[in-house]
Amino acid sequence: MATLLIAEDDEDIAIVLVRVCKRAGLDVLRAPDGQAALEMIVEKHPDALLTDLGMPRMDGWELIRKVREHPEVGDIPVAILTGQLAPGDPRAAEAAACAVLLKPCPNDQLLATIQKLLDNGPHEHDQRCEV
Repeated sequence: MATLLIAEDDEDIAIVLVRVCKRAGLDVLRAPDGQAALEMIVEKHPDALLTDLGMPRMDGWELIRKVREHPEVGDIPVAILTGQLAPGDPRAAEAAACAVLLKPCPNDQLLATIQKLLDNGPHEHDQRCEV
């Protein structure tokens, strides 16, 4: 079973995301902020990361940067789920995110994106990463 780490500080949103993903058959880990997410990624090596951008202790941008710099987990597929970006914002590609979803995101789109990340698996990331 594939493991997804969800980094989301809003408890209500996190509960819904965890429920939707578990119902889809994923093993789900949840972190309430970027610092906790980074620690979980390094310790547990999930198959993919779904992260919000606006979080305490470490925001999603810094989380993605630190993950990409880490020699053991830098190739993990990462999707951003946020209400803080406009479509086509170049920062997502610059951060080497694999996908960007805007809140509110339909469940079928969320699950399809996560499945695509899992199907692609760990891979090299650079500024040409498609989002």
